[in-house]
Amino acid sequence: MHSLRLNAAMVAGSAILFLLVFLANEWLFNSARFEFVRGVNWIYLPAGMRLLCTLLFGGMGAIGILIASWITAVFYFFPDDPLRAFAGGIASAVAPYLVYKLAQHRYGLHASLLNLNAMRLLMLSVAYSIANPALHHFWLLLRGQASLAGFLVMVLGDLLGTLAVLYAMKLALAFLPSAGRFRRSPPPSA
Repeated sequence: MHSLRLNAAMVAGSAILFLLVFLANEWLFNSARFEFVRGVNWIYLPAGMRLLCTLLFGGMGAIGILIASWITAVFYFFPDDPLRAFAGGIASAVAPYLVYKLAQHRYGLHASLLNLNAMRLLMLSVAYSIANPALHHFWLLLRGQASLAGFLVMVLGDLLGTLAVLYAMKLALAFLPSAGRFRRSPPPSA
């Protein structure tokens, strides 16, 4: 029962975090200057949350991202195209999960992420920022709607958004007290 609650919390937490970052992205960057075409932004912060939640929570994070991506695709981006909304949600969840599995295989990624150094995180960010647009544009290619310009802007937007989210998290963690500060001092010796 504990495992079920934990999994549900990871799914719900990932979905909620993604949706909150999506709303922040829309508030900050919802203008013609930042949107190339519908659903493709020059800076896309939710991309970073997709990767972060999947790295932190694995498959449960990917499921949360899938649910949140379907919500945004169906009710916001493509309300008149349910097939595109469905496929876009799948691509949005599969891409970070594939990068997560790559990290497990290539780097022996631990659940604690302790062996995920800055260079590896950058490599995973770049890999994700290519994989996500590649999956989306593969779908668009099948429908005769793919564009090289859209692909390149999506790569850049996902990379900038991912780096912004990851560095914001790194900055936030820097302000948290370190674990060493909370260790009890050994009792005084007699």
